Amino acid sequence: MGEETSMNKLREYLEKRGIQPSFHRLKILEYLMTHRTHPTVENIYRALSKDIPTLSKTTIYNTLKLFLSKGIVWGLTIDENEMRYDFNTEPHAHFKCVKCGRVLDVSLELPLLESIEGHKVMETHLYLKGICKDCLKR
Repeated sequence: MGEETSMNKLREYLEKRGIQPSFHRLKILEYLMTHRTHPTVENIYRALSKDIPTLSKTTIYNTLKLFLSKGIVWGLTIDENEMRYDFNTEPHAHFKCVKCGRVLDVSLELPLLESIEGHKVMETHLYLKGICKDCLKR
């Protein structure tokens, strides 16, 4: 599959969700889909600004805010200092290594609660912190 075919699929993906597929939005979406590292705005900016000099952090923030509102990404607040973004919106938990700082998806069954104690549940997030298996080996 060529790059143009890939861009066409990304364009269709955004259009189906009611989003105008600008070049910047397409490139940010492509990055999120291919880098499942729970990036921050800064990570995305550093990766894309080399090839897209017209890209600003404001554009990234606005695009991610739009993607959040359309359910394309999840915003993770596992780190109190910065928001991270996850393209995987299926129910799953996250583990943050306190040594290396990586945020990983972990396989853990999360209950699909519709309500609890009379409150309507709209999202469920579970954050775990510790030392990842790679850091434990060092």
